[in-house]
Amino acid sequence: MWFTGGFWRHRQVINGTTTMEHCRTWQDRLGWTTNFRDPSALTRGREFSDSEVYKLVEALCWETGRPGGEDHRADLAELTALIGGAQAADGYLHTAYGRPGQPERYGDQNFGHDLYCAGHLIQASVAAARTGAAPGLLDIGVRAADHICATFADEGFCGHPEVETALVELYRVTGERRYLDQAAAFVSRRGHRTLPEHEFGWEYFQDAVPLRSGRVFGGHAVRALYLAAGAVDVAVETGDDELLEAVARQFDRTLARRTHLTGGMGSHHRDESFGEDFVLPPDRAYSETCAAVATVMLAHRLLLATGDLRYGDIVDRVLHNVIATSLGDDGRSFFYDQTLHQRVPTPGRASWLPVSCCLHNMARLLASLGTYFVSEDSGGVQLHQFAPMRVEAGGLVLDVDTGYPDSGTVTVTVVDAPDTPRTITLRVPAWAAGADGVHRRVFRKGERIRLDLPMRPRWTFPDPRADALRGCAAVEVGPLVMCAESIDLEDDVRLDEIQVDTSVAPEIGAVKGRRTKPIDESWPYQSHRTTTEGPDPVVVSLLPYHRWARRGPSTMRIWLPTTT
Repeated sequence: MWFTGGFWRHRQVINGTTTMEHCRTWQDRLGWTTNFRDPSALTRGREFSDSEVYKLVEALCWETGRPGGEDHRADLAELTALIGGAQAADGYLHTAYGRPGQPERYGDQNFGHDLYCAGHLIQASVAAARTGAAPGLLDIGVRAADHICATFADEGFCGHPEVETALVELYRVTGERRYLDQAAAFVSRRGHRTLPEHEFGWEYFQDAVPLRSGRVFGGHAVRALYLAAGAVDVAVETGDDELLEAVARQFDRTLARRTHLTGGMGSHHRDESFGEDFVLPPDRAYSETCAAVATVMLAHRLLLATGDLRYGDIVDRVLHNVIATSLGDDGRSFFYDQTLHQRVPTPGRASWLPVSCCLHNMARLLASLGTYFVSEDSGGVQLHQFAPMRVEAGGLVLDVDTGYPDSGTVTVTVVDAPDTPRTITLRVPAWAAGADGVHRRVFRKGERIRLDLPMRPRWTFPDPRADALRGCAAVEVGPLVMCAESIDLEDDVRLDEIQVDTSVAPEIGAVKGRRTKPIDESWPYQSHRTTTEGPDPVVVSLLPYHRWARRGPSTMRIWLPTTT
């Protein structure tokens, strides 16, 4: 499939031109690419900077290979030569380790990122193989994987999961069983507290509890989600239903107790980790963009593995409320973490950070985004996400037209179909329950299917066990989480003075409430109320969360205090 317009087509175009060029410019400027060119020079960047180069290469492959994408073959040829030239004879590749004057290979199991970087290299090589955009890169990835299989045949693993998914994907491309077996071994070795002890604890590295016996995701959010995605890949390819059920069980509990309204994952800034159940402070939400990318990867894998379409709802939520929020309109700026409540005016998105993993992760996700929208089987085609697109799958050719996420009307036109019954399945989100999304018959050229999803604004209330959200409400419209931004308030009104009236149905773009005025005291705790209520109601403007912080410095709230 390929996008023909709309919300995601616009972002793909910006990504394929501006964002990727921006990433490459900064990598060259900071010397991350030079690390591959001159092994005798002082290594620049962090121990995981190689992985950012590999993520960019992966993104360039997907962009070059997708219909209508930008052609980045020249950059890919240059980068492939650089990467291949830096690879050791035995297949090891990491510019920060193993050379004269550098730390030894695999010397820091917790934070070395040797296998993590190799995983991103292998994933880039898989993208090259599937798109044909970077000849020679697959051979580099295979040599790296063979080295890993030889080195870690009996023991060991990396403090940052990622290589597991990469090895399974390489198995799918090459058919070499040893890559799948190695991925399975890495998954099974975790959870026995074999990594060196650290102040963040074994949970941070996903080494506290074996994945099969875990109850809920904890520790570093990105590590947890990457490991889970790799475990689903292993389970699917080996027929390990027990492992698949264990991951699904933990993800479901995580969604029910440790996930922000936006679909964001992670509450702790210090160690980028999940909090305990219902510890979801909006103003301290970490919700790293990389965790959102990993959530999309995991939820889509579970959707395909289980056939449970509700996992498509999670992909929908995360894409429209975290991924779309992070990237700036210019394609050259991003949020690393995604707060749900900004107390002081934000300076906006950063053009670059010393750790810019999130921008590179978004680049590869957006370039390959079409792979998350549609699936097929012998019976037909499944539309998991909605956008204007041409679909050629399941023996059908379809044109999809929609204004989603701003409009709930989705029209599917049959361009071509066989003379046998086929099934066209459209995911019906939980907030639109009742619509019929399954259509099976002999389809005729020119026939149309129309799905109307109700896009009425709705109040959303938090679980009462989420202390930081008690007494608040939020507004959602379709898949979009709404927010209030200070730019839209009158000059003398502050967001922390607003209370909303949930007895009145929200409108598109506004809710009704009242203004309270705090009274300054010498001590912030009193035996009497320290606010006064204004006599007149106020109207609070709302906008989609993904549009905030695009008009200048501002404060923002998703969760709004209620009048009752």
